[in-house]
This record gives sequence, structure tokens and C-alpha cells, in this order.
Amino acid sequence: MQEYSIKTDIFEGPLALLMHLINKNEIDIYDIPIAIITEQYLNYLQAMKEFNIDIASDFLVMAATLLQIKSRMLLPKSKPTEEEIEEDPRQELVDQLLEYRQYKEIAEKMRVLQEQRNRYFFRQPVLLPKRNPLPEGLTLNDLINAFAALWESTADQYAVVTREQISVQDKMADIMYILHKSNGKVDFSKTIFRSRSRSEVIACFLALLELMRLQRIKIEQDFLYSPIMIILRKEEA
Repeated sequence: MQEYSIKTDIFEGPLALLMHLINKNEIDIYDIPIAIITEQYLNYLQAMKEFNIDIASDFLVMAATLLQIKSRMLLPKSKPTEEEIEEDPRQELVDQLLEYRQYKEIAEKMRVLQEQRNRYFFRQPVLLPKRNPLPEGLTLNDLINAFAALWESTADQYAVVTREQISVQDKMADIMYILHKSNGKVDFSKTIFRSRSRSEVIACFLALLELMRLQRIKIEQDFLYSPIMIILRKEEA
């Protein structure tokens, strides 16, 4: 009689124990020798009992199922007719084992992914203040399009290229001066037309964008195609 080596491994269920015995004996899962597996399975349950380990009812149900399959395999088989298909008593058990193996493989892949994920540390989301608000009632593209239209319409006025250096800071101060003199509101196009050269036009537009970024001014348009107005914010008035 083959000696049985007592093991104290704890299995999740009867299918886990069966897969262990199949892998240990290098058995083809599609052609299980029921007699050998049943004997080893019952020996394992006996070892659990000797070690005072409670045996779950699922293990006992599987033991009864193995004994039933074994008895069916030992019964003499009648010759099937052409219309009858001989059913393998082990097929239902094989299907359960294949499904169990598939779940275990998926669980192992997920465990590996979880271990990889645990190696990363993420910063918690931080609510950042809105530093560059878009103009009220407008988008930044609208303002750029308006600037481009003014640039094309006044191209002839700035045909001569000068070497004059225009400071964006100076243009910012100039725009704020105009707003204070105009009760805090002025037409966007008028601020551009005050420029005498292409470089001054560009500096003026950059000054407007910088003042918007600093939230010192805001841009509004009452309706489509109406003048774009530069408005001094209340805290700057």
C-alpha cells in the first residue's frame, strides 16, 4: 500500500485540496484516476481529523461525490446504442476544477497587480486657487481674435519698424491710468489705437493679459459684436 505523508496545509475548500492532489501527482485534469485521488483525499481528511481540525461539510460532500464517481466507474458498462452518448461520470467534477483553476489564475494576476500598485505612492488631490480667470462673458480666444482683427485693420499705420523698446510694465501703468481717468471703463480698441508702433501694440496686448492675470482688470462684452470693454476691478478703483 502506498504510504501517505501527513500534511497540515489549510485549504480554502475541497476543490483547492483536489487541485493540490492533482498537481502533486502530475495528473491530467481531463483524465483523473478517481481511485487514486479518492484514496488520497480520504487520507487527508483522516489526517485532519487526527490533528483535531474541524472538517467543513463541503469537504465531506466532496468525499461522498468522489466515492459515488468511483463506484460508477467500477460498475460494468452496458454497450451504448448509436443514439446514446456515453457520459463520463467525472465530467461534472472536471468542469468544476477547470472553473476553479481559472478563478485562481485570475486571482493570482490581480494579486500581482495589487503588489505592483502598492509600490506607488500618490499625492492627495489639492484644490488650487484660480490664478488665471478667463474674461467674464468671453474666452481668451475671443480676445486674441479681437487683437488680430485690430492688428490687420491698422497694419498700414505701423509700416515703419522702429527700434524703440517698449516696457510691458510701462504699458500696464498706462492702461491703469486710462482706466482711472475714464471712471474705470474703456474700450479695448482705444487702448490699442494709442500705440504708435507694432512693438508698442504687442506690449499693450501683453500688458492687458498681465493685468488680467493679476486680477486687476476684467473684460466684458454685453452681446455679440458689441465693443469689448476693459473694466477696472472694484478693489483697484
